[in-house]
Amino acid sequence: MYKKYVSSILLMMMVSGCSSSLASGNQNEEKLTVKDMATHASQLVEKAAVKRSVELIHPTSKEIIYTFKSTLSQKSKEYDNEIKMLAEDLAEQLDQPMVPKKLSNGQLTEGSNRVLLDEKKLVETLKNIRALDKKIELPLQVNAPNVSQETIKGIDEVVLGSYRTTYNASVTGRSNNIALSANAIDQIVLGPGDRFYYNLIVGERTVARGYQKAKEIVNGEFVDGIGGGICQTSSTLYNAVANAGLEILEVHSHSKAVGYVPVGKDATVSWGGPDFKFMNNKDYPVMIKTIVNNGALEVQVLAAKQAASKI
Repeated sequence: MYKKYVSSILLMMMVSGCSSSLASGNQNEEKLTVKDMATHASQLVEKAAVKRSVELIHPTSKEIIYTFKSTLSQKSKEYDNEIKMLAEDLAEQLDQPMVPKKLSNGQLTEGSNRVLLDEKKLVETLKNIRALDKKIELPLQVNAPNVSQETIKGIDEVVLGSYRTTYNASVTGRSNNIALSANAIDQIVLGPGDRFYYNLIVGERTVARGYQKAKEIVNGEFVDGIGGGICQTSSTLYNAVANAGLEILEVHSHSKAVGYVPVGKDATVSWGGPDFKFMNNKDYPVMIKTIVNNGALEVQVLAAKQAASKI
């Protein structure tokens, strides 16, 4: 009778939801709620974020370019902004335009590679860093000048396009600057896909480099400046390149009409400012040739006869 009574009491306690120290084994034990568990998981994620560190290395030299460390959540907008800014900073540091080769005494001089960081690809890579990723190769596109001694045979046989302008040869400063800039671009060779940046090829116009004072256009006014006249060279080149059918990448007009080319046919340039850029879109090499003679400047775009006959 006593046993039945005790069993009935225990059964009632279980049905009513009462806890028993006999059932739990520990009266002081506390269980984590769903909220507590979520907070604990978040803390683990944040700890993992603090430890995120990866070395960004050059794909060729294997040099460590930058050690990326972040304490931000990988899924946050702040993290997206951080890696986008990093990609922009690295691009500014690593990107460099191609310096094309030049023909000198029948031999090609060394140019330099075009280097371009794929910012979008880098951002996507950093968005998906895994815990075991300790080193990542930077997505750099490297293009060398696409010409060789073999491919330039007969490159001066055919004129694809040309243009001629005139100037007052008695104005010594201007004449000097035109001659210097024309010589800088003379016999530049561009292989298929190679690019030409006028400011890069001609370089900074300084007294130390032989440039003199001459009239130039600044904000719609004629003023004296070192290197005045080089825009006649860039404008003559622009028209020759356009006549040859090469691809224009960047061109700007002066703020005031010039007398040596028709309106809208000029290409103003300045160091650290507007530039004139084009690309050889042919499937064969071309060469720039300049002729300066007694107040006249002619620019020609040349190619080998056999290559040009395939057009």
